[in-house]
Amino acid sequence: MDHATHTHAKAPQGKGPQGADPTRIERLCIERGLKMTGQRRLIARVLSEAEDHPDVEELYRRAIALDSKVSIATVYRTVRLLEEKGILERRDFGGGRSRYDPADRGHHHHLIDVDTGTVIEFEDEEHERLVQSIAARYGFTLVQQRLELFGKKAPAPAPAPEAKRRPGTATKKDGG
Repeated sequence: MDHATHTHAKAPQGKGPQGADPTRIERLCIERGLKMTGQRRLIARVLSEAEDHPDVEELYRRAIALDSKVSIATVYRTVRLLEEKGILERRDFGGGRSRYDPADRGHHHHLIDVDTGTVIEFEDEEHERLVQSIAARYGFTLVQQRLELFGKKAPAPAPAPEAKRRPGTATKKDGG
């Protein structure tokens, strides 16, 4: 059973928003016939380099750090377009904001800490077998599935307090 946290390798840095080395999201945009303006290239780059699930406002913060001319409206329009083209998937992890996950990241699930908003991506072979078995039992062939688990991380156990020693008594550590 594989319970490892799914991590993502960072996309190559490329040669800037107008550069010759397109990001993976930019390549998907081109494959789907989207015109790639400089600002769309920049947003595609920010999305490709994201190792988390940013919302539009976080994407905007990251984009303006690279190009102060990008507007929040452009980020909203671009994200909506990328979602319509199947390049991004919208996620609702709570907190009232949609967050985005590139559709090409492959099949994975999410475990969300409701206290901190931390999102852990994971894959689990046992879960996959169970889901396929349930679908088959009811005569279904799965075409899509999504699992988002919401929980609270268990606190780390507190260290055991050291036993208080009365003056003049020996402990095992002291040789007594």
